[in-house]
Amino acid sequence: MYQLVRTLQSLNQESTADIPPGSRGLPLIGETLQFMAAIKSGKGFYEFVRIRRLWYGRCFRTYIFGETHVFVSGTESAKTILNNDLGKFTKRYIQSIAQLVGYQSLLCADYQHHKLIRGRLSNLFTTSSMSLFIKQFDQLIRENLTTWEHKSTVIVLDEALQITCNAMCKMLMSLEGGNELEMLQKEVAHVCEAMLAFPLRIPGSRFHKGLQARKRIMSLIEKEISERRRGIGAFQEDFLQRLLTEDDKACNDATTTRLTDSEIKDNILTMIIAGQDTTASAITWMVKFLDENQDVLQILRNEQLQLASKSTAESFIRLEDLNEMPYASKVVKESLRMASVVPWFPRLALQDCEIDGFSIKRGWNVNIDARSVHLDPTVYNEPNKFNPSRFDDESKPYSFLAFGMGGRTCLGMNMAKAMMMVFLHRLITTYRWKVMDPDPSIEKWALFSRLKSGCPVIVTRILKDTDGFY
Repeated sequence: MYQLVRTLQSLNQESTADIPPGSRGLPLIGETLQFMAAIKSGKGFYEFVRIRRLWYGRCFRTYIFGETHVFVSGTESAKTILNNDLGKFTKRYIQSIAQLVGYQSLLCADYQHHKLIRGRLSNLFTTSSMSLFIKQFDQLIRENLTTWEHKSTVIVLDEALQITCNAMCKMLMSLEGGNELEMLQKEVAHVCEAMLAFPLRIPGSRFHKGLQARKRIMSLIEKEISERRRGIGAFQEDFLQRLLTEDDKACNDATTTRLTDSEIKDNILTMIIAGQDTTASAITWMVKFLDENQDVLQILRNEQLQLASKSTAESFIRLEDLNEMPYASKVVKESLRMASVVPWFPRLALQDCEIDGFSIKRGWNVNIDARSVHLDPTVYNEPNKFNPSRFDDESKPYSFLAFGMGGRTCLGMNMAKAMMMVFLHRLITTYRWKVMDPDPSIEKWALFSRLKSGCPVIVTRILKDTDGFY
């Protein structure tokens, strides 16, 4: 027994001369318990990373969920990894996330599969499809906002989740209202809540509930695919239908590879989660930041009212209108920088390499710490100040990582930014608001950083004068 203890101690105190500093934690479980404790706290799981950065510096090593994880910070480290994203590194999420979104998801697929799936999906993000989506999203926002003034308090996160989920389900599968959409919203919430849970398939556990929710979502999507292939129901011109049509063409084209049903289902779920959860979380932070920075809000309101004065009350926002919202675009980027809804980007080292002067071993998980880059005072002057005008100068590469960068840049990046800008326009030209709970605490178990309070606001409608001006 004595010899066993000595052996375990020696493993725990291995030489760190050429590898990043850090701790292996307890035998077998490492620092998993500390990571889980951070998830359950009001500061969010990034608190685990923040504390260790203070202890060890910009690059450190830990051991969680049975694997070695290295966290790296700084634009040069991000550049080193992202420039080799398809060679020395591949994307790698923890097992709980991979099992919930599916191994064929863009989030988890290996290089060859990722290249194939991304190529097929990106072909569907055309200018015409974006234009149609923006119109549909605008309509959903306008319908939702009309209900706000009748509520004593509006929970922005709840409203944003409903709007974004409705928009994604309509765009992807033409789901509108009804029991199926309501069920899908609840099941997606269960999946998201389980992503950081310990991956034990124990009935009643958070992770098990997430897996069961995934099964029900997969069944719904599979049923939709089957019915469309058999010609059941009205023809729908949506993302799924275009994908199936492209697959039919691929049957007669030896140079094109069809997507399997598993690849289609996993990525439909991935796009719902990415389009709903991350965007809704970012919108919520944006509303909070603007309330706290009235000078920024006034500049933004002036821009949006000027745009509104050029159209009728019944007009929908067009894709080209977004080009007339330069300050809104900067507000969106600044909100994403400060919130860092996705705090880090996970990769797997495919070979031994060196980062920031430290040796990285093949098979280690390497995580790009986006939040620390976004709050680095050597990159951004006064990083904790909400200042959209800082993006007047965009000459610093690898300093804005909200959507990743390189070969695995978020496929829906432009769509997400468009959703936030359209939401901004309608909110600012419809209401003034006051945040009732400024508490910045993070919701427990959330993979994407979002406010525990949901950002409750009281709104007051803005009225036009008799000449139609605000």
